[in-house]
Amino acid sequence: MHIERPGYLEKLISRRENGFIKVITGIRRCGKSYLLFNIFHDYLNSSGVEDKYIIELALDEVGNAKYRDPLELDRFIREQIVEKDHTYYVFLDEIQKVAEIQNPHVDIKDARIGFVDVLLGLMKIRNVDLYVTGSNSRMLSSDILTEFKDRGDEVRLSPLSFSEFSSAFGGERRDAWREYHMYGGMPVVLAKKTHEDKSQYLKDLFAKTYLSDVIERYRILNDKEVLEELLNIISSSIGSLTNPSKLSNSFKSIKSFNIAAATISTYLDYFVDAFMIRKSYRYDIKGKKYIDTPLKYYFSDIGLRNARLNFRQQEESHIMENIIYNELMTRAFDVDVGIVAYNFKNKEGKSQRSQLEVDFVANKGSRRYYIQSCLSVAEEEKRRQETDSLYRITDSFKKVIVIKDDIIPWHDDRGVLYVGIEQFLLEESAIDL
Repeated sequence: MHIERPGYLEKLISRRENGFIKVITGIRRCGKSYLLFNIFHDYLNSSGVEDKYIIELALDEVGNAKYRDPLELDRFIREQIVEKDHTYYVFLDEIQKVAEIQNPHVDIKDARIGFVDVLLGLMKIRNVDLYVTGSNSRMLSSDILTEFKDRGDEVRLSPLSFSEFSSAFGGERRDAWREYHMYGGMPVVLAKKTHEDKSQYLKDLFAKTYLSDVIERYRILNDKEVLEELLNIISSSIGSLTNPSKLSNSFKSIKSFNIAAATISTYLDYFVDAFMIRKSYRYDIKGKKYIDTPLKYYFSDIGLRNARLNFRQQEESHIMENIIYNELMTRAFDVDVGIVAYNFKNKEGKSQRSQLEVDFVANKGSRRYYIQSCLSVAEEEKRRQETDSLYRITDSFKKVIVIKDDIIPWHDDRGVLYVGIEQFLLEESAIDL
Protein backbone atom coordinates (compact mmCIF):
# COMPACT_ATOMS: atom_id res chain seq x y z
CA MET A 1 0.00 0.00 0.00
CA HIS A 2 1.43 3.35 -1.05
CA ILE A 3 0.80 6.26 1.32
CA GLU A 4 1.68 9.80 0.31
CA ARG A 5 3.40 11.90 2.97
CA PRO A 6 3.86 15.22 1.16
CA GLY A 7 4.73 17.32 4.19
CA TYR A 8 7.64 15.12 5.19
CA LEU A 9 8.82 14.74 1.62
CA GLU A 10 8.98 18.53 1.38
CA LYS A 11 11.08 18.63 4.56
CA LEU A 12 13.60 16.23 3.05
CA ILE A 13 13.62 18.12 -0.24
CA SER A 14 14.29 21.41 1.56
CA ARG A 15 17.25 19.80 3.39
CA ARG A 16 18.73 18.15 0.32
CA GLU A 17 22.50 18.67 0.09
CA ASN A 18 22.51 21.12 3.02
CA GLY A 19 25.74 19.76 4.49
CA PHE A 20 24.11 18.12 7.51
CA ILE A 21 23.27 14.54 8.46
CA LYS A 22 19.52 14.24 8.00
CA VAL A 23 18.30 12.20 10.98
CA ILE A 24 14.75 10.87 10.61
CA THR A 25 13.32 10.11 14.03
CA GLY A 26 9.93 9.17 15.41
CA ILE A 27 8.03 6.47 17.22
CA ARG A 28 8.85 2.99 15.98
CA ARG A 29 6.76 1.70 13.06
CA CYS A 30 5.49 5.14 12.03
CA GLY A 31 7.01 4.91 8.52
CA LYS A 32 10.57 6.26 8.71
CA SER A 33 12.06 3.59 6.44
CA TYR A 34 9.24 3.92 3.91
CA LEU A 35 9.66 7.68 3.79
CA LEU A 36 13.34 7.34 2.96
CA PHE A 37 13.58 4.20 0.83
CA ASN A 38 10.35 4.65 -1.12
CA ILE A 39 8.97 8.17 -1.10
CA PHE A 40 12.24 10.14 -1.12
CA HIS A 41 13.97 7.61 -3.35
CA ASP A 42 11.17 7.95 -5.93
CA TYR A 43 11.44 11.73 -5.73
CA LEU A 44 15.18 11.62 -6.42
CA ASN A 45 14.57 9.35 -9.43
CA SER A 46 11.93 11.76 -10.74
CA SER A 47 14.38 14.66 -10.40
CA GLY A 48 16.98 12.88 -12.54
CA VAL A 49 19.07 11.01 -9.96
CA GLU A 50 19.97 7.52 -11.18
CA ASP A 51 19.84 4.55 -8.81
CA LYS A 52 23.61 4.09 -9.02
CA TYR A 53 23.99 7.36 -7.13
CA ILE A 54 21.65 6.26 -4.32
CA ILE A 55 23.38 3.99 -1.78
CA GLU A 56 20.85 2.23 0.45
CA LEU A 57 21.50 -0.09 3.38
CA ALA A 58 18.92 -1.51 5.80
CA LEU A 59 21.04 -2.46 8.78
CA ASP A 60 18.31 -4.47 10.47
CA GLU A 61 18.34 -7.06 7.66
CA VAL A 62 20.26 -10.27 8.31
CA GLY A 63 21.93 -10.09 4.92
CA ASN A 64 23.51 -6.80 5.90
CA ALA A 65 24.66 -7.92 9.36
CA LYS A 66 28.36 -7.61 8.52
CA TYR A 67 27.92 -3.88 7.97
CA ARG A 68 27.02 -3.46 11.63
CA ASP A 69 30.78 -3.40 12.09
CA PRO A 70 31.59 0.33 11.71
CA LEU A 71 34.78 -0.36 9.78
CA GLU A 72 32.96 -2.63 7.30
CA LEU A 73 30.18 -0.08 6.92
CA ASP A 74 32.62 2.74 6.25
CA ARG A 75 34.56 0.63 3.74
CA PHE A 76 31.41 -0.47 1.89
CA ILE A 77 30.07 3.05 1.42
CA ARG A 78 33.37 4.54 0.35
CA GLU A 79 33.79 1.80 -2.25
CA GLN A 80 30.50 2.83 -3.88
CA ILE A 81 31.58 6.47 -4.31
CA VAL A 82 33.52 6.16 -7.57
CA GLU A 83 32.65 9.39 -9.42
CA LYS A 84 33.75 12.69 -7.94
CA ASP A 85 31.56 14.88 -10.13
CA HIS A 86 28.26 13.33 -8.98
CA THR A 87 26.45 13.62 -5.65
CA TYR A 88 25.86 10.30 -3.90
CA TYR A 89 22.81 10.01 -1.65
CA VAL A 90 23.50 7.62 1.24
CA PHE A 91 20.47 6.12 3.05
CA LEU A 92 21.21 4.13 6.21
CA ASP A 93 18.21 2.58 7.96
CA GLU A 94 18.31 1.65 11.67
CA ILE A 95 21.78 3.14 12.14
CA GLN A 96 21.77 2.24 15.84
CA LYS A 97 22.34 -1.39 14.80
CA VAL A 98 25.99 -0.54 14.13
CA ALA A 99 28.13 -1.88 16.96
CA GLU A 100 30.67 0.07 18.96
CA ILE A 101 34.11 -1.55 18.74
CA GLN A 102 37.64 -1.00 19.91
CA ASN A 103 39.52 1.17 17.42
CA PRO A 104 42.20 -1.12 15.96
CA HIS A 105 44.27 1.86 14.79
CA VAL A 106 44.66 3.52 18.19
CA ASP A 107 46.67 1.90 20.97
CA ILE A 108 44.69 3.51 23.76
CA LYS A 109 42.53 1.60 26.22
CA ASP A 110 38.78 2.15 25.68
CA ALA A 111 39.31 4.10 22.43
CA ARG A 112 36.16 2.96 20.67
CA ILE A 113 34.41 3.80 17.43
CA GLY A 114 30.80 3.45 16.36
CA PHE A 115 28.24 4.78 13.91
CA VAL A 116 28.74 8.40 14.95
CA ASP A 117 32.39 8.25 13.90
CA VAL A 118 31.43 6.65 10.58
CA LEU A 119 28.83 9.30 9.80
CA LEU A 120 31.00 12.24 10.77
CA GLY A 121 33.76 10.82 8.59
CA LEU A 122 31.44 10.38 5.59
CA MET A 123 30.32 13.98 5.95
CA LYS A 124 33.81 15.10 5.01
CA ILE A 125 33.35 13.62 1.53
CA ARG A 126 32.17 16.61 -0.49
CA ASN A 127 29.86 14.74 -2.86
CA VAL A 128 27.98 12.75 -0.19
CA ASP A 129 24.50 13.68 1.05
CA LEU A 130 23.73 11.59 4.12
CA TYR A 131 20.35 10.41 5.52
CA VAL A 132 19.81 8.02 8.44
CA THR A 133 16.90 6.63 10.40
CA GLY A 134 17.14 5.33 13.93
CA SER A 135 15.10 4.10 16.83
CA ASN A 136 15.14 2.13 20.08
CA SER A 137 17.77 2.16 22.78
CA ARG A 138 20.42 4.36 21.14
CA MET A 139 18.41 6.75 19.00
CA LEU A 140 15.82 8.29 21.26
CA SER A 141 14.91 11.92 20.83
CA SER A 142 17.18 13.71 23.32
CA ASP A 143 20.27 11.98 21.95
CA ILE A 144 20.05 13.09 18.34
CA LEU A 145 21.85 16.41 18.24
CA THR A 146 24.17 15.34 21.08
CA GLU A 147 25.31 12.26 19.15
CA PHE A 148 25.99 14.24 15.99
CA LYS A 149 27.23 17.37 17.73
CA ASP A 150 26.26 20.31 15.52
CA ARG A 151 26.04 18.28 12.31
CA GLY A 152 22.62 16.65 12.72
CA ASP A 153 19.41 17.97 11.16
CA GLU A 154 16.42 16.18 12.68
CA VAL A 155 13.21 15.42 10.80
CA ARG A 156 10.66 14.17 13.32
CA LEU A 157 8.13 11.80 11.80
CA SER A 158 4.70 11.26 13.37
CA PRO A 159 2.12 8.55 12.71
CA LEU A 160 -0.24 9.29 9.84
CA SER A 161 -2.25 12.49 10.11
CA PHE A 162 -5.95 12.19 9.33
CA SER A 163 -5.33 13.71 5.90
CA GLU A 164 -2.63 11.12 5.12
CA PHE A 165 -4.78 8.33 6.54
CA SER A 166 -7.82 9.40 4.50
CA SER A 167 -5.83 9.53 1.27
CA ALA A 168 -5.03 5.83 1.61
CA PHE A 169 -8.23 4.63 3.29
CA GLY A 170 -10.26 4.02 0.15
CA GLY A 171 -13.70 4.33 1.73
CA GLU A 172 -16.18 7.01 2.75
CA ARG A 173 -14.79 9.99 4.62
CA ARG A 174 -17.03 9.45 7.64
CA ASP A 175 -15.89 5.82 7.82
CA ALA A 176 -12.29 7.04 7.67
CA TRP A 177 -12.92 9.32 10.64
CA ARG A 178 -14.45 6.50 12.70
CA GLU A 179 -11.49 4.22 11.91
CA TYR A 180 -8.93 6.91 12.70
CA HIS A 181 -10.74 7.90 15.90
CA MET A 182 -10.58 4.28 17.06
CA TYR A 183 -7.32 2.86 15.66
CA GLY A 184 -5.16 5.92 14.99
CA GLY A 185 -2.56 6.44 12.29
CA MET A 186 0.11 3.73 12.52
CA PRO A 187 0.57 2.86 8.82
CA VAL A 188 0.30 -0.93 9.17
CA VAL A 189 -3.16 -0.56 10.71
CA LEU A 190 -4.48 0.42 7.27
CA ALA A 191 -3.59 -3.05 5.98
CA LYS A 192 -5.37 -4.87 8.81
CA LYS A 193 -8.96 -5.92 8.13
CA THR A 194 -10.52 -6.89 11.46
CA HIS A 195 -10.77 -5.29 14.87
CA GLU A 196 -8.92 -8.26 16.35
CA ASP A 197 -5.98 -7.85 13.97
CA LYS A 198 -5.74 -4.10 14.49
CA SER A 199 -6.08 -4.39 18.25
CA GLN A 200 -3.46 -7.13 18.55
CA TYR A 201 -0.99 -5.25 16.36
CA LEU A 202 -1.24 -2.09 18.46
CA LYS A 203 -1.00 -3.99 21.74
CA ASP A 204 2.06 -5.87 20.50
CA LEU A 205 3.76 -2.60 19.61
CA PHE A 206 3.51 -1.58 23.24
CA ALA A 207 4.54 -4.88 24.76
CA LYS A 208 7.20 -6.05 22.32
CA THR A 209 8.63 -2.80 20.97
CA TYR A 210 8.09 0.42 22.90
CA LEU A 211 8.31 -0.84 26.47
CA SER A 212 11.18 -3.18 25.67
CA ASP A 213 13.11 -0.27 24.11
CA VAL A 214 12.71 1.87 27.22
CA ILE A 215 13.53 -0.99 29.57
CA GLU A 216 16.61 -1.94 27.54
CA ARG A 217 17.94 1.56 27.35
CA TYR A 218 17.47 2.50 31.00
CA ARG A 219 17.90 -0.97 32.50
CA ILE A 220 14.73 -0.80 34.59
CA LEU A 221 13.50 -4.38 34.31
CA ASN A 222 12.56 -4.50 37.99
CA ASP A 223 10.09 -1.64 37.52
CA LYS A 224 8.30 -3.03 34.47
CA GLU A 225 5.02 -3.27 36.38
CA VAL A 226 5.32 0.37 37.40
CA LEU A 227 5.92 1.40 33.78
CA GLU A 228 2.89 -0.60 32.67
CA GLU A 229 0.63 0.95 35.29
CA LEU A 230 1.93 4.46 34.61
CA LEU A 231 1.02 4.05 30.95
CA ASN A 232 -2.46 2.88 31.96
CA ILE A 233 -2.99 5.91 34.18
CA ILE A 234 -1.76 8.35 31.53
CA SER A 235 -3.94 6.62 28.93
CA SER A 236 -6.99 7.11 31.13
CA SER A 237 -6.29 10.78 31.73
CA ILE A 238 -5.42 12.31 28.34
CA GLY A 239 -6.58 15.89 28.23
CA SER A 240 -6.57 16.17 32.03
CA LEU A 241 -4.16 18.22 34.10
CA THR A 242 -1.81 16.16 36.19
CA ASN A 243 1.66 16.12 37.71
CA PRO A 244 4.04 13.52 39.19
CA SER A 245 2.75 14.10 42.72
CA LYS A 246 -0.84 13.38 41.70
CA LEU A 247 0.30 10.30 39.81
CA SER A 248 2.26 9.13 42.85
CA ASN A 249 -0.93 9.38 44.90
CA SER A 250 -2.78 7.43 42.22
CA PHE A 251 -0.28 4.60 42.56
CA LYS A 252 -0.87 4.52 46.30
CA SER A 253 -4.64 4.38 45.96
CA ILE A 254 -4.86 2.01 42.97
CA LYS A 255 -1.93 -0.36 43.47
CA SER A 256 -0.74 0.42 46.98
CA PHE A 257 2.67 1.25 45.48
CA ASN A 258 4.91 3.86 47.04
CA ILE A 259 6.53 5.43 43.98
CA ALA A 260 8.30 8.74 44.49
CA ALA A 261 7.10 11.66 42.38
CA ALA A 262 10.66 12.19 41.12
CA THR A 263 10.77 8.59 39.84
CA ILE A 264 7.45 9.02 38.06
CA SER A 265 8.69 12.25 36.48
CA THR A 266 11.78 10.43 35.22
CA TYR A 267 9.73 7.57 33.76
CA LEU A 268 7.39 10.00 32.01
CA ASP A 269 10.40 11.67 30.42
CA TYR A 270 11.53 8.25 29.19
CA PHE A 271 8.17 7.84 27.43
CA VAL A 272 8.49 11.30 25.91
CA ASP A 273 12.03 10.48 24.74
CA ALA A 274 10.70 7.35 23.03
CA PHE A 275 8.03 9.43 21.24
CA MET A 276 5.20 7.52 22.94
CA ILE A 277 3.69 10.56 24.63
CA ARG A 278 4.05 14.32 24.46
CA LYS A 279 3.63 16.88 27.18
CA SER A 280 2.10 20.32 26.98
CA TYR A 281 2.74 23.02 29.57
CA ARG A 282 0.27 25.62 30.79
CA TYR A 283 0.70 29.18 29.61
CA ASP A 284 -0.79 32.19 31.41
CA ILE A 285 -2.07 34.20 28.43
CA LYS A 286 -2.55 37.50 30.24
CA GLY A 287 0.47 37.12 32.51
CA LYS A 288 2.59 35.91 29.59
CA LYS A 289 4.38 33.26 31.59
CA TYR A 290 4.60 29.47 31.81
CA ILE A 291 3.30 27.41 34.72
CA ASP A 292 5.41 24.30 35.27
CA THR A 293 2.76 22.12 36.86
CA PRO A 294 0.22 20.66 36.47
CA LEU A 295 0.49 19.89 32.76
CA LYS A 296 -1.15 17.64 30.17
CA TYR A 297 0.07 14.51 28.42
CA TYR A 298 -1.09 13.34 25.01
CA PHE A 299 -0.34 10.15 23.09
CA SER A 300 1.54 10.48 19.82
CA ASP A 301 -1.02 8.09 18.32
CA ILE A 302 -4.57 7.80 19.60
CA GLY A 303 -4.88 4.19 18.44
CA LEU A 304 -2.01 3.20 20.72
CA ARG A 305 -3.75 4.90 23.61
CA ASN A 306 -7.05 3.17 22.87
CA ALA A 307 -5.36 -0.22 22.55
CA ARG A 308 -3.58 0.35 25.84
CA LEU A 309 -7.02 0.48 27.48
CA ASN A 310 -8.44 -2.42 25.44
CA PHE A 311 -10.68 0.10 23.65
CA ARG A 312 -12.79 0.43 26.79
CA GLN A 313 -12.60 4.18 27.37
CA GLN A 314 -13.88 5.89 24.24
CA GLU A 315 -14.50 9.40 25.54
CA GLU A 316 -15.03 11.31 22.32
CA SER A 317 -14.12 14.68 23.77
CA HIS A 318 -10.69 13.60 25.07
CA ILE A 319 -9.88 11.56 21.97
CA MET A 320 -10.76 14.47 19.69
CA GLU A 321 -8.64 16.80 21.80
CA ASN A 322 -5.65 14.43 21.50
CA ILE A 323 -6.10 14.22 17.71
CA ILE A 324 -6.22 18.03 17.38
CA TYR A 325 -3.08 18.34 19.51
CA ASN A 326 -1.22 15.85 17.30
CA GLU A 327 -2.37 17.65 14.16
CA LEU A 328 -1.04 20.97 15.44
CA MET A 329 2.28 19.34 16.30
CA THR A 330 2.47 17.78 12.84
CA ARG A 331 1.93 21.26 11.37
CA ALA A 332 5.01 22.41 13.33
CA PHE A 333 3.18 24.58 15.86
CA ASP A 334 4.45 25.06 19.39
CA VAL A 335 1.44 24.03 21.46
CA ASP A 336 0.61 24.99 25.05
CA VAL A 337 -2.44 24.74 27.28
CA GLY A 338 -3.81 28.25 27.80
CA ILE A 339 -4.89 29.78 31.10
CA VAL A 340 -6.98 32.96 31.32
CA ALA A 341 -7.04 34.41 34.84
CA TYR A 342 -9.66 36.99 35.87
CA ASN A 343 -11.07 38.67 38.97
CA PHE A 344 -14.72 38.73 40.02
CA LYS A 345 -16.86 39.50 43.06
CA ASN A 346 -18.63 36.63 44.81
CA LYS A 347 -22.10 36.69 46.35
CA GLU A 348 -20.68 38.32 49.47
CA GLY A 349 -19.12 41.09 47.39
CA LYS A 350 -15.58 39.89 48.02
CA SER A 351 -13.03 39.89 45.23
CA GLN A 352 -11.95 36.46 44.00
CA ARG A 353 -9.65 35.21 41.31
CA SER A 354 -10.45 32.39 38.95
CA GLN A 355 -8.97 30.68 35.91
CA LEU A 356 -10.45 29.48 32.65
CA GLU A 357 -8.75 27.10 30.24
CA VAL A 358 -8.08 27.38 26.54
CA ASP A 359 -7.39 23.90 25.19
CA PHE A 360 -4.54 25.01 22.95
CA VAL A 361 -2.40 28.07 22.37
CA ALA A 362 -0.72 27.30 19.02
CA ASN A 363 2.25 29.41 17.95
CA LYS A 364 4.28 29.42 14.76
CA GLY A 365 6.52 32.43 14.16
CA SER A 366 4.36 35.55 14.40
CA ARG A 367 1.12 33.56 14.12
CA ARG A 368 -0.94 32.51 17.12
CA TYR A 369 -4.26 30.69 17.45
CA TYR A 370 -6.45 30.06 20.49
CA ILE A 371 -8.27 26.78 19.91
CA GLN A 372 -11.04 25.02 21.79
CA SER A 373 -12.05 21.40 21.13
CA CYS A 374 -15.73 20.68 21.68
CA LEU A 375 -18.11 17.92 20.56
CA SER A 376 -21.00 20.33 20.04
CA VAL A 377 -22.13 23.90 20.72
CA ALA A 378 -25.79 23.24 19.93
CA GLU A 379 -26.76 24.05 23.53
CA GLU A 380 -26.37 27.72 24.39
CA GLU A 381 -24.96 26.92 27.81
CA LYS A 382 -22.25 24.75 26.28
CA ARG A 383 -21.36 27.43 23.74
CA ARG A 384 -21.07 29.96 26.54
CA GLN A 385 -18.71 27.65 28.45
CA GLU A 386 -16.44 27.23 25.42
CA THR A 387 -16.36 30.92 24.51
CA ASP A 388 -16.00 32.37 28.02
CA SER A 389 -12.21 32.04 28.08
CA LEU A 390 -11.83 33.14 24.44
CA TYR A 391 -13.88 36.28 24.94
CA ARG A 392 -11.66 37.29 27.87
CA ILE A 393 -8.54 37.31 25.69
CA THR A 394 -8.01 40.89 24.57
CA ASP A 395 -5.39 40.49 21.83
CA SER A 396 -6.28 40.18 18.15
CA PHE A 397 -5.05 36.65 17.41
CA LYS A 398 -7.42 34.15 15.81
CA LYS A 399 -9.86 32.30 18.06
CA VAL A 400 -11.24 28.95 16.87
CA ILE A 401 -13.69 26.34 18.18
CA VAL A 402 -13.38 22.92 16.53
CA ILE A 403 -16.50 20.78 16.85
CA LYS A 404 -17.31 17.20 15.89
CA ASP A 405 -20.21 18.06 13.56
CA ASP A 406 -19.69 18.51 9.83
CA ILE A 407 -20.72 22.16 9.48
CA ILE A 408 -20.27 25.11 7.18
CA PRO A 409 -17.69 27.26 8.99
CA TRP A 410 -19.10 30.41 10.56
CA HIS A 411 -18.10 33.29 12.84
CA ASP A 412 -20.05 34.58 15.81
CA ASP A 413 -20.49 38.29 16.50
CA ARG A 414 -17.26 38.36 18.54
CA GLY A 415 -15.20 36.95 15.67
CA VAL A 416 -14.77 33.37 16.94
CA LEU A 417 -14.55 30.83 14.11
CA TYR A 418 -16.52 27.57 14.34
CA VAL A 419 -15.29 24.73 12.11
CA GLY A 420 -15.90 20.97 11.92
CA ILE A 421 -13.18 18.54 12.97
CA GLU A 422 -12.81 16.83 9.59
CA GLN A 423 -12.46 20.09 7.67
CA PHE A 424 -9.98 21.32 10.28
CA LEU A 425 -7.87 18.18 9.85
CA LEU A 426 -8.12 17.92 6.07
CA GLU A 427 -7.63 21.59 5.16
CA GLU A 428 -4.75 23.47 6.78
CA SER A 429 -6.25 26.74 5.52
CA ALA A 430 -9.50 26.12 7.42
CA ILE A 431 -7.98 27.63 10.56
CA ASP A 432 -7.69 30.98 8.75
CA LEU A 433 -11.21 31.20 7.34
